[in-house]
Amino acid sequence: MFINAIAIILILIITIIIIQRRITDKKKKEENDNSNEVQVDDKTYTLDMMIKFVKRRLDEITKVNLYDLGLSEEELKRRKDKKYELKKALKGCTYGDVNDKKYVKELIYDILSREYGVDETNVSRAIPFDIPSLLTAQDKFDVLIYMYQKDYGYNALGEIITKYHLNELKYTAGESKPSYVITPEEISAIYDKENFQLTFEDKLMIVVQRIYQMYKGYSAIDEIRDQNIDGVSGGVSGLPESFLSQVAQTDSNVLNQVMDHKVPRSCDSIWIMFHGVSIRLAFLSFGNESELKRVCQNIYKYNNPGQLSDSNGFKVNEMKDGSRVVVLRPSMSESWAFFVRKFDVQRATLEQLYGGNDELIELLGYLVKGARIISITGEQGSGKTTLLMAMIENIYETMNIRVQEMAFELHLRKIYPTRNILSLRETETVSGQAGLDVQKKTDGSVNIIGEVATDEVASWMIQAAQVASKFTLFTHHAKTFPDLVSALRNSMLRTGVFANEKVAEEQVVQVLDFDIHLVKDFRGKRYIERVTECIPVQEVNDYNFDQRKEKTLEGKFEKFADNATRYFTKETNKELYKYQNIIEYQDGRYVLTNKISDRNLQEMIINMDDADSANFRKFVEEKWGEKLNERGEVIK
Repeated sequence: MFINAIAIILILIITIIIIQRRITDKKKKEENDNSNEVQVDDKTYTLDMMIKFVKRRLDEITKVNLYDLGLSEEELKRRKDKKYELKKALKGCTYGDVNDKKYVKELIYDILSREYGVDETNVSRAIPFDIPSLLTAQDKFDVLIYMYQKDYGYNALGEIITKYHLNELKYTAGESKPSYVITPEEISAIYDKENFQLTFEDKLMIVVQRIYQMYKGYSAIDEIRDQNIDGVSGGVSGLPESFLSQVAQTDSNVLNQVMDHKVPRSCDSIWIMFHGVSIRLAFLSFGNESELKRVCQNIYKYNNPGQLSDSNGFKVNEMKDGSRVVVLRPSMSESWAFFVRKFDVQRATLEQLYGGNDELIELLGYLVKGARIISITGEQGSGKTTLLMAMIENIYETMNIRVQEMAFELHLRKIYPTRNILSLRETETVSGQAGLDVQKKTDGSVNIIGEVATDEVASWMIQAAQVASKFTLFTHHAKTFPDLVSALRNSMLRTGVFANEKVAEEQVVQVLDFDIHLVKDFRGKRYIERVTECIPVQEVNDYNFDQRKEKTLEGKFEKFADNATRYFTKETNKELYKYQNIIEYQDGRYVLTNKISDRNLQEMIINMDDADSANFRKFVEEKWGEKLNERGEVIK
C-alpha cells in the first residue's frame, strides 16, 4: 500500500510538471508571435522604434532555446551554426571587423524588409529622403558616403574631400583665423550638386547603417573609421560636460549658447587626420555625452586589454584591422576622448612615398642594406611609422626581423607574409625589458623598436643596438640631431644604466649611425627634411709632455702641469661626436650635400651582397666622385 501511494504521488507530480511546461511553452509562443507582430502607428517607422525592434529580434535569435523547437537533427545543426555565427558577428563588429559588420547589417536589412514591413512608402519616415529641406547635415553626409562607396569603396571619403577641396584652410563664421574644418553648409552644397537619385534599396541601406551605428557601431564615426584616412578622434574640442555644470551656476549666457548649439560641446567634437592635416567635422556630432562615452568604452575592447576605470584612466590598444586606438576618460582627462590612428600598409613603399626622388630612394635603400642603425625622427603625424614600414622592404630576405612595440602598429607580416618576422609588445604582466631579453634568444638579425617614447624604451634601443642584433631601426620625437643624442643620453642616466653623463653620451653616439628627420608643415605636407650622419670623435692620446726627460724638478712640474691641463681641458670640453647632413630638402627637391664618412662606407659595403655593393660603389662614384674597391677603400 505504501509503495502504491508513493507511485501515485510521483505520477501526479510528473503529470502536473508536463501540463505546466506545455502551458508555459504556449505562452512563450504567443508572446513571440505577438512580439513579431508590428503594431503600426505614426511612430512605427521612426529610427528609435526600428532600433528597439531590431534589438529585440536579434536578442530573441541569439537566446532562443533550439532544443524546445522540436527540430530535426539536420535543421538543429543548421540553426545552431547560424546562431553561433550571429553571436560571433555581433561581438566582432564592435572590434572594427568590417566583415562582421557587413553580416550584421545584412541581417538587419532582412529583418526590416521582411518582418517590420519597411517599404518604398514608409522608409522616408525614418530619414526624410524625399524632402531635402528636412534632411540634416548628417543625413546628407550619410547619403554622400554611401553613394561614393559604390564607386570608390573605402576611398570614398578621401575622394569627396579631394574633389571638393575640403582640406583647404578656410574662415568660418565668428573665427578670426583660418582653420581646417568641413561645415554643414559645405555638405549641403555638395549634396545639392550631386543630386543623387536613390532607389528603395539605397534608402533602406542608409537607414540600416544609421541603425547599426547607434546599436552596435561607433555612432557618427562608424563609416568614417573604416575609410582609408590617417585617423579619427573625438572628444578633443568643445566644452566638456563637467565644465557646463560649473558654468550653469555662474554664466547663464554661455549655457544658453551651448543649448542653442552656438558653442560646441565635447560630444560635438569629431576630427579626422587626412594626408597629415587635422580637419574638424563641424557637421557631425555624437548628439550627447553618453553616446561619446559609449563609443569610448567600446572602441578599445579588442583582445580584452583590461578595464578602463577612473583609477586607470587610459588604454592603448589596437583594433582588429590593425588601427591603433588610445582612449582617455575623466578624471585623468577633462572629458571622454579617443584617438584612432590608421596605418595603410598598402602604401608603404619608398617609391609610392617619394616617387620621382631617385637619389633619396636609393640612399635610404643603401642605408638599410648596409645594416646601419637608423633613427626616424619627427613630430606626431609626420609619417615616421609609414616610412619605417617602407624602409623594411630593403632588408635582405635572409635576415630575421624582431619587432618591439607598445601597441601593434607595423603589422609587417601582412605586408611580408613569407618572411621570418615576430612582433612583441609590453603587457600588464610582461615588461618591455623582458620582451627584449626574450628577443635575444629568437635568432633575430634586425631589431625594430616602434617608438622610443620613454626612458625605458630608450635603454632597450641602446641594448638592442649594442648586442641583440645586426642593426636596429627605431622612431623618436626629437627635433634636431643634438636633441636626439641628448634625449637618449638623459634616458640612459635616468634609468640608471649609466651614472656618468659623458660615458652615457659616448655609448649613444657609438651605436647611432644615421638619423632621418621628417617634417609636417602647416599645410600638412610631409617630407624628409634631412638625412644626418653621426660621426663619433676618436679619442687621441696626445699627452706628449714627458716630464722624465726634464733634468730639473721645476721642469718636471711644468711638464706635468701641461699634461694635467690637457687632461682637464678634454674632460670639461669633450667633443664626443660630429654630425653632417648627407641629403637635405631644399626648394622643393632633395639635394646631396656631404659624402658619407669612410668608416660607414666601408661597413655598408661589407654588409651588402655583391650586386648591391657594386651598385652602391657606382652611386658613390657618381655622386661624390670617389672610386671604392670591394672593401670600401678609396682607390687612389
